[in-house]
Order: sequence, then structure tokens, then C-alpha cells
Amino acid sequence: MMSTFNLAARNLMRYRRRTMLTALLITLGVAALLLFVAAAGSFKQTMVGSITDSMLGHFQVHRKGYTASIDNLPLNMSLQPKAVAKIETALKAEPEVAAYSKRVKLGAMFSNFAENTSIRLNGIDPAAEDATVPALRERITEGNKDGPLVERGKVLIPELIAKGMKVKVGDTVVLVVTNSSGSVNGKNFTVGGVLQAVTGPGGRDGYIDIADARDLLRMENEEVMEIAVRLKSIDDLSAVQKRVSVPLDEIRNKEDKPATELHLWSQLSPFANIVAMIDMMTLFIRIMMVAIVLVSVMNVMLMAVYERIREIGTLAAIGTQPGKLMAIFLSEGLLLGLFGAVAGIAISYAVVGGMNVWPMVFNFGREQIVLHPTLAVSEVLGVLGLSIIVSGLASLQPAWRAARMDPIQALRHV
Repeated sequence: MMSTFNLAARNLMRYRRRTMLTALLITLGVAALLLFVAAAGSFKQTMVGSITDSMLGHFQVHRKGYTASIDNLPLNMSLQPKAVAKIETALKAEPEVAAYSKRVKLGAMFSNFAENTSIRLNGIDPAAEDATVPALRERITEGNKDGPLVERGKVLIPELIAKGMKVKVGDTVVLVVTNSSGSVNGKNFTVGGVLQAVTGPGGRDGYIDIADARDLLRMENEEVMEIAVRLKSIDDLSAVQKRVSVPLDEIRNKEDKPATELHLWSQLSPFANIVAMIDMMTLFIRIMMVAIVLVSVMNVMLMAVYERIREIGTLAAIGTQPGKLMAIFLSEGLLLGLFGAVAGIAISYAVVGGMNVWPMVFNFGREQIVLHPTLAVSEVLGVLGLSIIVSGLASLQPAWRAARMDPIQALRHV
């Protein structure tokens, strides 16, 4: 076997210019694919992390039907205490759940005593929210970042409202809400901090303590509108969803139908469509790389067979078996794919290293994205294996043609 590869390597070196050009083409294809995968993967992780770590969590649990009208923040579709207790039991029993946060969501009128505007409020338990969406604290641009996320009697307001209403930390504001029975209630709050704007939903979201939210709504029971959940690893999201859905389905309403819904972050954020587009573009780049390798290797191998007809005839005339001839040409194609892929991988690692030393920074909506691309070993091995397999497939027809040649006719070829 090694003698076959040695002979194939010597044959490739006899036509150095053609071999180098073909290997270079494969190298460029492999490098382009790996660099795109690394950069796109870094962008995707940064974007998903920004959404899940600062707002949504990895998945959320609501009362069935709540998300259909979530933009209106309905107050009559909350989870009752008994259902909340069962959900908490299911989450505590799941070892991959790192933290969860119960929220009371409501719409309110925000007033600085001179102007009014609308605000979306999230009533939260500060410690639970901090553990579930740790990046929320990082969004605080004004105010105390080291203490509790939010204190009783204080409100975190979005930058959009702070600038528009000319409100700063320490100012007194009024929050007025209408509860589920239609009665109006208002309460003075102190601005405890200003939150940096985010791209997409959440740009008008403010935060108050969950006890203050229940006071404003005059809630008699400890109801919640949603429970946001954070996992130890987002890679386990699909498996955890299947396991947690089983006990959640056992929570029934009066009609004996499921009373809760579990929604992944991708079902709650429009940015999931961008993630899907990135995955689709990655697939197209892979197809292009396969086409590049297939066409280039097949072309060079067909040329090799055509130019070496007399050589093939001589080898056949001295007793070289057709299988041996086929193996030689197959080996040449495999070596081309291997050399090109290895060179492309080396270039990719060098460029990715440079991108981490000098990171790329660009604006995405209201956010600034910093790319720190990485190359997963599984991805590199997958591309290497794909290049070798495609090179072998591209060599099959030329190798079969060489093995089927009539020695007499080949020796007569001019």
C-alpha cells in the first residue's frame, strides 16, 4: 500500500506546476470554508449569547396561549401559584438547569411629572434574575453595578426612555398601571439605573422588584407571567426540552388540557431567523467547496490519464494488474485532496489566530459585536475528511479508465 502512495507521490511531482495549481485551488476552497465557519460561528454565538444572557434565558415557560398575545402583556393569563410550584419542582429535578427566574410582566405609563410615555416592566427577583440572565447587569450604564440588580422602590429604565424623558439616576418618577380588573394604580419610584439599549425586542423594557410589581397590580396571589430558565450548557437545550416537557404536560387546566407551554429562545426571538440564514449560507459554502475539489481533481486526473497513455500501456504490458493501475491513480487523487486540505487548514489556523490577536469589531444594530472566531476540531476533521473523500470520488472515473485500457492500443498511441 505504501509503495502505491510513494509511486503516486512521485507521479504528482513529475508535473509540479499542475499539481501545485490544483492543490492551491483546493487549499483556497478549504481555507475559505473554515474561515467562514469560524467567523459565522463566532457571530452566531455572540448574538445568541447577547439575547439569551441579557433578556430571554435559554427557554421560558408560560401559561398556554400567553405568547400568542405577549406583545399586549395580558394580565389575565398568568401562571397560578399551584402551577408555578409544579413547574419549579420539574426544573429543580432537571440537573442541567443552572437557574430560573419568575417574572411578572406588565405595561405601564411612565411619567417624570412633565411628560408621559409607555414602558414594559418586568417584576423580578433580583438574585434569581442575576443568575438567569447574567449579562443584564452588564447593560447597566448608569447606577450601581455592584449591589442588587434592583431594589424595592427603584426602577431600572431603558436608555431610550432615559434620554427621551431627560431622566437620570436618583430622579423620582411615577409608574401607573391598570390591573386585570380594570382599576388604576400608581406609585412613585426612584430611578436606580439606566440600561443600555439592545437590538430587537426589549428596547423599552424596565425592571422593578417582583413585590413592587404585585403591589402595583394589586395581586392577591403570587402569580407570574413567565419563568425564564438558564441551562449549564445551551448545547443541551434540545435534550432538556424533551425531558422537562414531560412533567409540564402533566399540569392540566379545568378542561384537562395542558396548562403550560415551553418555548425555546429561538421561538421567542426574531434573530433566530438570522441564525438559520447563517446555517444555510454555511451549507452553500460547503457545497461550493465540494464542487471546487470535485471539478479540479477530476480535471487534473483526466489530463494525467490522457498524457500518460503510453506509460499506462507499458505498465500493463509488463504485467501490472488493472487493480494496481486503478490504485495508483486513486492514490494520486487522494494525495492531492490531502495536501490541499492540510495546507488550507494550516492557513485557516493562522488567520483565525490573527483575528483573535487583532479582533474584528463592527456594529450590529445598537450593539457592538467583537468576533473571537475558533475552529472546532470536529469541524476541521470533517472538512479534511470531506476533501479526501471528494478527491477520491473525483479520481474514480479517470482511474477506472486507466485500468480498462488495452495495452496494445495504448502503446500505439502517439
